[in-house]
Amino acid sequence: MSRALAFRFMGVGNAKASELGSAAGVVEIDGDPALLVDCGPRTLDDYQHHYGEEVPRAVFLTHLHLDHIGGVEQLFYRAYFRAGPRIPLFVPSVLVAGLHEKLATSAHVLSEGRANFWDAFHLVPTSGHFWLGDLLFEIFPVRHSGYRGAFGLALRGSFLYSGDTRPIPEIVSSFACAGETVFHDCALKGSPAHTGLDDVMREYPEEIRRRMVAYHYESEASALQLEQAGMTVARAGQAFALRAPVPPAP
Repeated sequence: MSRALAFRFMGVGNAKASELGSAAGVVEIDGDPALLVDCGPRTLDDYQHHYGEEVPRAVFLTHLHLDHIGGVEQLFYRAYFRAGPRIPLFVPSVLVAGLHEKLATSAHVLSEGRANFWDAFHLVPTSGHFWLGDLLFEIFPVRHSGYRGAFGLALRGSFLYSGDTRPIPEIVSSFACAGETVFHDCALKGSPAHTGLDDVMREYPEEIRRRMVAYHYESEASALQLEQAGMTVARAGQAFALRAPVPPAP
């Protein structure tokens, strides 16, 4: 039986645009939240407001900047004190040590002690791909915060999510070559770590730009200018229907 997939944005702003929400999204299956991508300072509150659930069912982290992991400590407390299974936390393997150093080294993560940070999670280090149910997600390095310091996510046939990045046309042509929706970091003005409108126009062919959805921008005024330039722009809370994924090869 076919299932309806969608990607819903919890927030779309860059680190300076807190009013737009922390850049994060949710892969939905038949309207149910299956996978949260990134967990910034506002993400869990926005998630609970939309889905009525205190914690996500699974989480993938693209990189370790606080506007993308600033809600993970809060997620620990919500998850630790609730009944239920540990939350699968998919993390690119090269980032695990850094995540541990940032969040998990205290012997008193609870003020009364007797708990490890990882007790609330099922940590799944990832390298190249991971399974969530019968869906095979792929990960890939992007151009942000150093070599192999940040990663994107793809589901063949359905979507590519760039995470924070400079232009990555060679990656997009490899992981989104079958009509997938391309969710791409795109502000009005680029920077040494992020993509701008002029970068998109220079680096990507028109066929890719027609499938591209911009997020991680500076302001609502910038979003309007991106739209005037012909870009599709995501807003917080907005969902995008996805094509059915390509079945993984046996």
